[in-house]
Amino acid sequence: MPTATAPARTAIPREIWILVGAAFVIAIGFGIVSPVLPAYARSFDVGVAAASVIVSAFAFFRLVFAPVGGELVSRLGERPIYLAGLLIVAASSFATAFAQSYVQLLVFRGLGGIGSTMFTISAMALLVRLAPPSARGRVSSTYGSAFLIGGMIGPVLGGLLAGLGLRAPFIVYAVALVIAAAVVAIGLGGARLEPAQNRADRDVVTLAEAWRSPVYRAVLASGVANGWTNFGVRMAVLPLLAIAVLDEPWVAGAALAIGAVGTAATLQVSGRLADRIGRRPLVIGGLLVMGTTMGLLGVAQHPALSVGVGLAVLFGLSLLSGVGAGLVNPAQQAAVADVVGHERNGGRVLSTFQMAQDGGAIVGPILIGVVADVFGFGTAFLVTGLVCLVGVVPWLTAPEPLTHHAPVGETTA
Repeated sequence: MPTATAPARTAIPREIWILVGAAFVIAIGFGIVSPVLPAYARSFDVGVAAASVIVSAFAFFRLVFAPVGGELVSRLGERPIYLAGLLIVAASSFATAFAQSYVQLLVFRGLGGIGSTMFTISAMALLVRLAPPSARGRVSSTYGSAFLIGGMIGPVLGGLLAGLGLRAPFIVYAVALVIAAAVVAIGLGGARLEPAQNRADRDVVTLAEAWRSPVYRAVLASGVANGWTNFGVRMAVLPLLAIAVLDEPWVAGAALAIGAVGTAATLQVSGRLADRIGRRPLVIGGLLVMGTTMGLLGVAQHPALSVGVGLAVLFGLSLLSGVGAGLVNPAQQAAVADVVGHERNGGRVLSTFQMAQDGGAIVGPILIGVVADVFGFGTAFLVTGLVCLVGVVPWLTAPEPLTHHAPVGETTA
C-alpha cells in the first residue's frame, strides 16, 4: 500500500534539524551541570536535604510557570519565547556560577527553571508547526534522541570540567546556551516560516476544546505516568535501589546508562512505527513494558538472590524499562501534535501536557520515596509499575490519533 511507506519518504525540514541541533547542545549543557550541582550546593555549608532542594527548585519553577509559558507562546509566538527562554537559562547559569550564598544559588537556579519551561513549550509548539503530519513520530524521536544522547555525553564532560572548579561547568553551560540561541535566531529568522506563525492572531486551541478530545485526556494520563516513572523515580529512586543491591559507586550510574541505551536504541525505530502503525499501540505497549519492568525492579534486592544475579536483574530490567520509555515518548508527543493540528496555536494545550509530565516527575519520587522508607523498595517499584498501568486505561477507549488527526476544533463541531 503506498501510504504504508509514505512517512519514511517525507523529508524532515531544515528548521527542525536546527532545533534538533540546539536540543543536543542544551542537553549536553544540562548534563554538564547535573553531576556537580549537589556538590556545589554543599559547598555553601548546607546539608543533603538543602542540596536536594536546589535540584528540585528547577523542576518546581518549570511546573508553576508552565501556564504562563503557554500563554506567552499563544500571545507572542513560538520563536521569540524560545529564544528568550534560552537566554534566561543562560543568564541564570552564569549567575549561578558566581552565587555568593545558598539563597542566591536557590534563586538563580529557580529562575533557570522559568526559562527552561519557556523554551520547552515553545520548542514543542515549533515542532507541531513545522513537522509534516506524516512524519510527526520521526520528528519526535529525532528530537528526543538529541536530548538523550546529549544528556549522556554531558555528565562525562561535567566531570572533566569539575577539575577546573565547581563553578566552571555553569559558565560553560551559559556560553553553550548563548551559542544555541544565536544558531536558532539565525536559522529560524523567519525566511521559511509563515508570517502567521509568530503572530498572536492565529486561531488558538483552547483547553476546553482539547479536553473534549479523548486522545488529549489519554495523553495527559500517560504524561503523568511517564514523568512519574522516567523523569522522577528512575532518576531519584532507582540509583538508591542500585546501591542497595551493591554499594559501589559505579552501579547506580551503570543502571541509568543502561536504561538510556535502551531508550536511545528504541527511539531509532519507534518514531517510524508511530507514523506507520499509529500512536496508540506504541503508547499502550510502552506503558505496559514500563509498568511490568519497573514493577519487578524491586526483585533485584531480594535476599534470596546473589549479588551477581541481583545485578543481572537490575541491569536487564533497567534496559527493558528504557525500551518502554523509547516506545512511549515519540508516539505520545506525536499524539499531542495530532490534537493541536498543523495550523493552530496550541501553547496552552502544550503547557498543560508539560505540566502533567513535570507534576509526575516532582510528586512521584516524593511519594515513592516515602513508600520505600516504610515498606521497602519492592513495594515502591510495584506502585510505580501500577501507575504506568493506570496510564494505559484512557488509551484503551481513545481513538487512534493517526487516523483521526483533524484538529480538535474540527472534530467537535
